[in-house]
Amino acid sequence: MHVGTFHFPTDYGIDVRELARELEARGFESLFVCEHTHIPANRRTPFPSGGELPKRYSHTHDPFVALSFAAAATRTLKLGTGICLVPQHDPIVTAKSVASVDQLSGGRFIFAMGAGWNAEEMENHGTRFEDRFKVLRERALAIKALWTQEEAEFHGEFVNFDKVWQYPKPKQKPHPPMLLGGETDHTIKRVVEFCDGWFPRARGGFEPKSAVARLRAAAEAAGRDPATLSITVFAAPADAAALATYREAGIDRVLLEVPDKGRDDVMQVLDKIAPLTKG
Repeated sequence: MHVGTFHFPTDYGIDVRELARELEARGFESLFVCEHTHIPANRRTPFPSGGELPKRYSHTHDPFVALSFAAAATRTLKLGTGICLVPQHDPIVTAKSVASVDQLSGGRFIFAMGAGWNAEEMENHGTRFEDRFKVLRERALAIKALWTQEEAEFHGEFVNFDKVWQYPKPKQKPHPPMLLGGETDHTIKRVVEFCDGWFPRARGGFEPKSAVARLRAAAEAAGRDPATLSITVFAAPADAAALATYREAGIDRVLLEVPDKGRDDVMQVLDKIAPLTKG
């Protein structure tokens, strides 16, 4: 089981280049960065976790720019979006961004996606909240077409373009892993239909054995080999005993939190959780 991290890269926290170097030096497998393009000031949509929205949500760097800097500062660290809010991104531009980072990093990119929760945020990008999952599906399929077809085209309700040339293609073949975030049965069906892995959060009674069983059952019901699908658990507990149960259940990757703080505070956290990479 791989042990990686997730982090909100902000303008007030540790420099993402230094963080990436320190993670690689301590044996972490990956760095996944969170994103919000912006936060509408009206705050109509309540924060799903309750209370005030944390400062980090409105201060994140662009994930592709941040991961480009992290890639240039490292050699082996895997680099992921955790998650990319696909309904808020143009699919042609996103395909180009991911392929570029994957090429320049030597094939180290992991593309984890999600639909998002902030209605007015996605509305500012022209996506209706009610359509977010349909938009995500079409854009994900269009991105995959751009990565894998020499003359890509896509015709759907929300994405529509005739044959185009787009290069570079990703370094990884056929393309970087595409993971989908969420915990519902609907999410799992989407994972099986058009993704390479599931990206659930370790919350609300998450149990690794039952999670593996749910994904396996859905894959088999759809005629897909479960071995072609991975599970990456976001915000896994930083506890050796708990992670042992994840490993035994067959979870492929866990992501531990790195806080949005300055260098000294982050270094203390990394030193504390680094032994968990050796389990």
